Amino acid sequence: MHRIDFVRTLQENRMPSPNPPEIDSARLKTHIDAMTETAVDLTPDASSRHLHNGLDTALPPADLHGSYTNNRPLPTEGIADRHVYIVGSGIAGLSAAFFLIRDGHMPAKNITFLEALDVEGGAIDGAGNAEDGYIVRGGREMDMTYQNFWDVFSEIPALELPAPFTVLDEYRIVNDADKNFSKARLLEKQGQIKDFSTMGLGKLQQIELMKLLLARKEDLDDITVEEWFSKDFLNTNFYMFWRTMFAFQNWHSVLEMKLYMHRFLHLMDGLNDMTSLVFPKYNQYDSFVRPLMDWLKDKGVKTQYNTLVSDLEIKASGKTLVTTAIKCRHKNKDETIKIGPRDLVFVTTGSIVEDTAYGDGDTVPQLTMGAHIPAAGSGWQLWKNLALKSPVFGRPEKFCGNVPASMWESATLTCKRSPLMGKLKALSVNDPYSGKTASGGIITFTDSSWLMSFTVNRQPHFPDQPDDVIVVWVYALIMDKPGDHIKKPMVECTGNEILTEMCFHLGLIDQVAEVIAATKVRTALMPYITGQFMPRAKGDRPWAVPDGSTNLACLGQFVETHNDVVFTLESSVRTARIGVYSLLGIKKQVPDIFPGQYDIRRLLRATRTLNNDEAFLGEGILRRLLGGTYFEHILPLGPDEKPEDLHKPGLFEQQLGALRNVIEKSYMPETPKIWIQSAIDALRGRR
Repeated sequence: MHRIDFVRTLQENRMPSPNPPEIDSARLKTHIDAMTETAVDLTPDASSRHLHNGLDTALPPADLHGSYTNNRPLPTEGIADRHVYIVGSGIAGLSAAFFLIRDGHMPAKNITFLEALDVEGGAIDGAGNAEDGYIVRGGREMDMTYQNFWDVFSEIPALELPAPFTVLDEYRIVNDADKNFSKARLLEKQGQIKDFSTMGLGKLQQIELMKLLLARKEDLDDITVEEWFSKDFLNTNFYMFWRTMFAFQNWHSVLEMKLYMHRFLHLMDGLNDMTSLVFPKYNQYDSFVRPLMDWLKDKGVKTQYNTLVSDLEIKASGKTLVTTAIKCRHKNKDETIKIGPRDLVFVTTGSIVEDTAYGDGDTVPQLTMGAHIPAAGSGWQLWKNLALKSPVFGRPEKFCGNVPASMWESATLTCKRSPLMGKLKALSVNDPYSGKTASGGIITFTDSSWLMSFTVNRQPHFPDQPDDVIVVWVYALIMDKPGDHIKKPMVECTGNEILTEMCFHLGLIDQVAEVIAATKVRTALMPYITGQFMPRAKGDRPWAVPDGSTNLACLGQFVETHNDVVFTLESSVRTARIGVYSLLGIKKQVPDIFPGQYDIRRLLRATRTLNNDEAFLGEGILRRLLGGTYFEHILPLGPDEKPEDLHKPGLFEQQLGALRNVIEKSYMPETPKIWIQSAIDALRGRR
């Protein structure tokens, strides 16, 4: 059958899913009772455990991923009579509703969103049109190992394909045959491609990174990146890739940088050219929020828009905290929502896009919060009010109390054909009009005073985008320095002035008038956009279920987890899943982060990558030991090497000679020296 006919047949035969059958668990009673009595660590910490099999490891290992961890748990008693209020409909809140329905077996009609805006999605937004200009405040790089995120979207119906296809199915179709990579990751000197083939790390900078990897998380409270690393390190290619890809500032938390290194160590050799990333077809609102919200609404979840929650009433009894009411303002009227004894509340604490100021081609964004303090109606106020009730809710001022340190600005360009399009085509891996990967991620102007970057994702970036329009996203990290052509800080510039500065760095300044005439610019100045990266210490963020809380969970980017990072879609989904499983007492673990950091293949590959793709100390010995064996494939290859090159003796002899010189020139006691020499001779003789 032709593929189009197949799709049409699926559409015609699409039937509503039947009601789930009654669950008769009588024949499993013995095992269900045993599980009920079993204590389950819902959020195991793989970094604190020694992996082994034994009677004390009844459940899967903490970081086991895959089909075995995708089991569906039985419903908890009385679930049909409980109600849930979810404050905020960002990806964390939406995911909480998903897990309540799928794994908690809660009737969807018992779930209500309380959303301050008139649209769902939170920080994941995408709006506008070709005439007035599109706008997205930001985007997030995606990874294949987002266990919780992809678990959700493996069940959500696809945006454009018919049932039974899912968002994950559609995502794979887009990415599997259209590999992401960048051919112009770094630019300098008004549009010239700068060498970005290696990390540019010297031996001392490599040691600095190694020290961070080996450091205990508990020893990094309130330490900044610039306090840990030398100035030489901060000027390397590696740090340029790192800070512009993840939006790290020198004054941000080195603890968070460490967590990122462990979380994404398996992607280290794709950091420079972005080959480690995958991206959706459209902006992330249309790609993820829309289909998930449609599924929730189809199930019967209710949403109350234009509802600002300012506080919760919490009854404290010793260390026990019970949420009894929600205070909110809906349609300019104050309301109090009573929470029943078995009802649950999920709250998104803090917001990276709160108090966003907007501008366009002719106007400058104007922050409205007074003296850099969150506005009175801000979502931050809810978290602050919670923190006043108990220290278990953390210290929100650590994350929203220094706006100059957590702020940056983005601009969305809606472009008709102009000289800018010709330049973008030259810097992209495919013609931006082709629908395939374009820039392959952000491109950074390394000599920009603003540290400006831009990206051209697959086009169209919006489902209704005309064929002759290209959407470009631009952002900059440095907000307090004058531009290199426009001699004032980015925050004081109109959209057209930002576009002019971009054209200067692309070598298009002589054609800037033509570019401006063909481009709509919309800007977003976000005072807390990297608030989650601010230096922090133990206790500054609440756990998903704060200590003592019986019916309240915290969601989002300002929630503590064992090993996951912030500023990712995965971390928001993880906090939601933890909250649901914990409050409902679901006997199922939330897997720890992907264990790539423990994979010897990834470790060896990352070691070579951080050594500027040159052989690291001891690699020659490993090649001699493993060459020609079953485990030969774990060894990393150099840039121009083939597998058969592993058998060549040159690297082994070179590194062995260097080691021998060290031994001969040292004052090592004679017995160890003889032992090491005999080991070298044995290795030298191995075939």
